[in-house]
Amino acid sequence: MHDTVRVSGDPGYDVLVGRAMLDDVISGVPSQVAKILLVHQTALQVAADALAEALRAKGYEVFQAAVPDGEDAKRIEVASWCWGLLGQSDFTRSDLVIGFGGGAVTDLAGFVAATWLRGVALIQVPTTLLGMVDAAIGGKTGINTTEGKNLVGSFYAPALVICDLDTLATLPRNELLAGFGEVVKYGFIADERILELLEADLEAATDVNSGTFAEIVRRCIAIKARVVGEDFKEAGLREILNYGHTLGHAIELAERYQWRHGAAISVGMMFVAELSRLAGRLSDDVVERQRSILQSLGLPTTYEAPKWNALLATMQRDKKSRAGNLRFVVLDGVAKPTIMTAPAPELLFAAYQEICN
Repeated sequence: MHDTVRVSGDPGYDVLVGRAMLDDVISGVPSQVAKILLVHQTALQVAADALAEALRAKGYEVFQAAVPDGEDAKRIEVASWCWGLLGQSDFTRSDLVIGFGGGAVTDLAGFVAATWLRGVALIQVPTTLLGMVDAAIGGKTGINTTEGKNLVGSFYAPALVICDLDTLATLPRNELLAGFGEVVKYGFIADERILELLEADLEAATDVNSGTFAEIVRRCIAIKARVVGEDFKEAGLREILNYGHTLGHAIELAERYQWRHGAAISVGMMFVAELSRLAGRLSDDVVERQRSILQSLGLPTTYEAPKWNALLATMQRDKKSRAGNLRFVVLDGVAKPTIMTAPAPELLFAAYQEICN
């Protein structure tokens, strides 16, 4: 039994959300497919082997690409190795790539699928909270460079996304809670009910077996589906999904990707909340509400002071900048996101001082 969220567009696709969904992965394979490249994290070897065997039992020729965990997967060397596997295995345009893992794996698998023969079919099977509510939905694919995160990539829609909540049962607690950085983002940019559920019963909200947790995941997916359905290539509305990400991505680079994405985004959200407050756009109550929710999840809300110049330089290379001007998603209130363009340097620095240790 699963819920279906439709992502509109050309092409549109379904996001399935439920439990015990191995059969849904198999039945979702397009009819013309003969060969499948299953891209997965090394930490998921046992689960990936089981999925591969189930697909082979249906007659598919399955090749497995075990890639490093986390952001180490999103390197050109890893993408090149995957292209090599596709070439040596004679993959054609009628074949399929499956991304099975966290957000880094789905980003990588999507980029490989988008670029092999200028595009082969793609199914995303995220196995982390971050992957389910964010990375695997919306068609953003990419790899990192030494200059920054996701600077090389493409927009490429999957044929299907399958979010099996049972795969989260073995996720380490700190990894699960890090994924709530993106969940809190959705609450503040679009759906206050998410915040209310977190505040009312944090234990239930963070229990992967609870109905409250399932509701939160569905709400986040519905927001992502609506936004990317209206703005696939980030020409307008989709920018709101970057709330907290400009500084967050800079922190990830500064920390050599040793920080979890959700933790970096948590600090990034506090930065733009303070920026919004200092600009006279956001009340103290909303800023403190955000701080309280993030801290209740064990997510960081402060950062180190001496790194401002390096962080600023990274943000200026961010793909959201336009003509050299920094752009930030800020808030005028809960569920009232907007864009602030080229804020004064002294305002940016003042906001940064508010989040310094």
